[in-house]
Amino acid sequence: MNTTRELTPELHPDFSSPGATATPWADVVDALRRAEIFWISTVRANGSPHVTPLPARWLDGALHFTTGLEEQKGRNLVRNPHCVLTTGNNAYRHGLDLVVEGRAERVTDRARLTRLAEMWAAELDWPYDVDDDGFRHRPDGSAPNVESGSVPVFGVRPSKILAFGRGERFSQTRYRP
Repeated sequence: MNTTRELTPELHPDFSSPGATATPWADVVDALRRAEIFWISTVRANGSPHVTPLPARWLDGALHFTTGLEEQKGRNLVRNPHCVLTTGNNAYRHGLDLVVEGRAERVTDRARLTRLAEMWAAELDWPYDVDDDGFRHRPDGSAPNVESGSVPVFGVRPSKILAFGRGERFSQTRYRP
């Protein structure tokens, strides 16, 4: 999905309040850009789910995140790149929850990695340097709770996004490329 073109929303009336309208694509992009924490769901080798929170950034129509390949989510993604990232809030009467489905792919383009590292530093106060394998933690210990070393960066270009709006009317909107 490309953020430069607006996608057409498809309201699911069976799961929406009477009179509800579809969530505009611009609202979805805004929420993806503002969100700091997402929950990633991957699948272990035995088929059981693995869910964990992580920071992610929306850039050029994809969600980007880091994980070590020795971490459970990293091992899962190497074996099966299909994943789901979710974000939103835990209020019942207001908010917008988003579900992003897609395939995680390694980001190796230096220009994109540089832009992402700048976003991590500016938006999350988490400084990274760029190297051939992805991001490198700064040796000065300025990154939170990490050891020095390189971590791969993944991007998920959505195959489907669901937006669940809550408020005066509840809505379920789907977007596909």
